[in-house]
Amino acid sequence: MRSLDLPPATRAAGSLRLPGSKSISNRTLLLAALARGATELGSLLVSDDTDVMRKALATLGVRLEEARGGEAVRVHGIGTREGFPVKRAELFLGNAGTAFRPLTAVLALADGHYQLAGVARMHERPIGDLVDALGEAGARIRYLGAKGFPPLAIEPGAWPRAALVRVRGDVSSQYLSALLIALGWKARAARIEVEGELISKPYVALTLALMRRFGVRVVELDNWRAFDIPEGEGYVSPGTIEVEGDASSASYFLAAGVLGGGPVRVEGVGLSSLQGDVDFAQVLEAMGGKAALGEQWIEASGPGGRDRKLRPVDMDFNLIPDAAMTAAVLALFARGTSKLRNIASWRVKETDRIAAMATELRKFGARVTEGPDFLEVTPPDVLFAAEKRSDPIAVDTYDDHRMAMSFSLAAFGPWRVRINDPQCVSKTFPEYFSAFARIVS
Repeated sequence: MRSLDLPPATRAAGSLRLPGSKSISNRTLLLAALARGATELGSLLVSDDTDVMRKALATLGVRLEEARGGEAVRVHGIGTREGFPVKRAELFLGNAGTAFRPLTAVLALADGHYQLAGVARMHERPIGDLVDALGEAGARIRYLGAKGFPPLAIEPGAWPRAALVRVRGDVSSQYLSALLIALGWKARAARIEVEGELISKPYVALTLALMRRFGVRVVELDNWRAFDIPEGEGYVSPGTIEVEGDASSASYFLAAGVLGGGPVRVEGVGLSSLQGDVDFAQVLEAMGGKAALGEQWIEASGPGGRDRKLRPVDMDFNLIPDAAMTAAVLALFARGTSKLRNIASWRVKETDRIAAMATELRKFGARVTEGPDFLEVTPPDVLFAAEKRSDPIAVDTYDDHRMAMSFSLAAFGPWRVRINDPQCVSKTFPEYFSAFARIVS
């Protein structure tokens, strides 16, 4: 399907259970593969990105099998001593940053010969800071294309008993998470020092929390500027882990609840969540919506009806960059100019999200100013005009799942909306548009 025409949306209400978190799913798959013992992962996300990780681990010789009649996956970990059973492999990792970055770090310690490649966009996403950090500690990694970018060739390196590693924190928090996971696996004393401002701290906190579940406790020092990894036994299986719902995906349905009156309830994520994107509820409240949270659910409602105008916001989105895309589309429905600040990481995601979001918002008549790390959105003056356009506004999605999902909210406006390449949502939420249709009318 090359495009999907969304019916006009006026009302949103209902409840749904979220698919598993992508960030947690790929982290736990890798941690379970590196641990001693078998780990049963329940509610694991089924999507392109998790499929990439599962195939990569299987190629490396990790045994994965279905459990609970297909409701869970059992991963038989390799432990710390022998490394991966397969010592030579070529891995194709698509456009999955949550697979490519941590596997690069882990395989740099794995005493084997590996090549890592992805789609064209992955080869445009920088990885030089991670490679440099690994090189400081003795890794041997070569660029097979442009310097600083995938694809990569990894050879056996010479890791010291104790390591000091420095990494930039202001490009992608995935670099730090990758180093933490890899160094925690080898169970050698190590310190990681972060240079510059660490962005997306909640994703690093998520990594640390999951490492604790597998028995490795990292000591955070100097306000997130350094991390001490203890010498020990490496990762040990906790037995069973249930993957919580995806908080980033929750943002689209909660935003629909605000635009369409609600209430809309998402289940599987809430006050007990490890994910920072649960704080998107605060953004909705700042824009005039109502939000309530329980331990395992979040519910949102709003003005709905013809006069569903929201309050504009000027907010720092450093901690929730993925959910910030939802806020950018909500800015179409605000009474004035909204500014999304500290979103430089958008530039190195599945696409250059700042440029892509600005381009697509302008199709709806918004006035948009983009900077290196901000986006300023002024909604069109005629948003709530009685007459609707007869021809649809076609939203290009740039092979970026979050572009497709966030712009589904534009269906609440006075226009027809067409989403080009809607299948790109299979990266994290293959059934997204079906789920959206169930709560929207």
